[in-house]
Amino acid sequence: MKIFFITFGFFLLVIFGMALGYIFKRREIKGSCGGISALGMEKVCDCDTPCARRKAELAKQGKTVS
Repeated sequence: MKIFFITFGFFLLVIFGMALGYIFKRREIKGSCGGISALGMEKVCDCDTPCARRKAELAKQGKTVS
């Protein structure tokens, strides 16, 4: 039970530190650099045809929509 409380306290400390960083810097929390597009993948799902939102994004970028 002692290990549980030490681990729980550590996580609370980390969350508190992230909260302080957000409060003082006032920046949005961001994801990783590049995400799935960094892997060279065009879309996350394996659908044959993209959804309407994805079609609009591709048309905006000037890419052909299949």
